[in-house]
Amino acid sequence: MTEQTPKVAILMGSDSDVEVMKEAATRLESFDIPYEMHISSAHRSPERTHAYAKGAADRGIEAFIVGAGAAAHLAGVVAAVTTLPVIGVPLSASALDGMDALLATVQMPAGVPVATMAIGKGGAANAGIFAAQIIARKDPELAGKLARFKEELAAGVEARDSKLQDSLKG
Repeated sequence: MTEQTPKVAILMGSDSDVEVMKEAATRLESFDIPYEMHISSAHRSPERTHAYAKGAADRGIEAFIVGAGAAAHLAGVVAAVTTLPVIGVPLSASALDGMDALLATVQMPAGVPVATMAIGKGGAANAGIFAAQIIARKDPELAGKLARFKEELAAGVEARDSKLQDSLKG
């Protein structure tokens, strides 16, 4: 993203996942959080995945956002080898429309936590926001950006309700 040291690692198992995972990147960019994005597979490149996850903290990474479909083992594999927070984004990559990925991601065994978001783009966007919230715990400037973001969300609801009320009157 930038020349700054990345704070978030976005990882996905396939290039077919990039479009969805860009939603997480967009959210991180909106909060000026540097990130890196890579493709690695729990099944097809396990050694690469392990090495990447194990070395992340030493590179300045503070959280992972991991998208995977079907069996969705990638987030769990990453969580198994790091103490950094892992945020899982289930992706629709099979005939089960992401339900298989959701269930695989949310059912991690005790001791290997993965925070699980919704399936698809909405989940990826929320993962970006959640990663920002994790980092903001020790970054007051980022905490302020998140507070303004929440205020903008509320203002948007007010504006849409006002528009609705005006249309009901006329």
